[in-house]
Amino acid sequence: MPKAHKKTRKLPVTVNDPRQTHAAVPSASSSKPTATRTVIRRFHVLIKRRTQLEKAIQRGDAIMDGVEPRAALRDVEQEIEELGGLGAYQRMSSIGQGNDRGGGSEKVLIEWLKEIGVHSAAKEANRKLQVLEVGALLPDNYASCSSWIENTPIDLRSRHPSIQEQDFLLMDEGSNREKWDIISLSLVVNFVPDARDRGRMLRLAHSMLRQGGLLFLALPLPCILNSRYMTPEYLDGLLQTIGLSIIKSRWKEGGKMAYWLLRKVAMIAPAATNTNMYHKKTELRKGNRNNFAILL
Repeated sequence: MPKAHKKTRKLPVTVNDPRQTHAAVPSASSSKPTATRTVIRRFHVLIKRRTQLEKAIQRGDAIMDGVEPRAALRDVEQEIEELGGLGAYQRMSSIGQGNDRGGGSEKVLIEWLKEIGVHSAAKEANRKLQVLEVGALLPDNYASCSSWIENTPIDLRSRHPSIQEQDFLLMDEGSNREKWDIISLSLVVNFVPDARDRGRMLRLAHSMLRQGGLLFLALPLPCILNSRYMTPEYLDGLLQTIGLSIIKSRWKEGGKMAYWLLRKVAMIAPAATNTNMYHKKTELRKGNRNNFAILL
């Protein structure tokens, strides 16, 4: 009788307690905050693992982490299916945007746009700002700003007719170059499994923004405060290299989220001594930390 394949479970990039790795994943129908976060984190782990296994299969690896990649991939895909697929992840994320959980991150962006005068300038110019909302779970996040914002919501899997089903990384760069006034990447970059694709997403956003355009970035706070490969200073340097200057940022110790408002500027060639830092993983912290990284 063939041996049963043991499922490989790795820590989510934003979780460090080893006791959580084998905890039962709650039903996707649960709306408790801890259950919501657990499902979302588990999806992040599974999607990342799936990408790793697919690359191992493409390379022709017979063994990866002690298991046969094709068998391990079947296990991962089965667990994703058992969790309800991408639809379950979207439901959990939309629950997290409810008013009882503090609302969506668009509130932070709208507040900042008003603070820096973009709101008033758009109205004075009698022109609506063209906003691309990536990873939109709800179609009307900017409905209260419809007099000065024209929002285009997209997502990998649309849950509403008004949300375009589109992979941001597959958008045509030529037809979108310098098209958008504002791009929102809220809890999107951390969901991309590959570190280089995360960097490519930021580069693509820079290309698609008009000169002086704004990028809104939101990440789970542990991605920058508890990663082996990321620090706030590292992210700042990486963003400057791409050509994104930090206008505003917000997070607090012990919090869950970090937010940035970035302006498109000219790309900065990094110093030769720093080049490798952004192109290959460099351990910046020791200890029991997550593996979140962004590479160019």
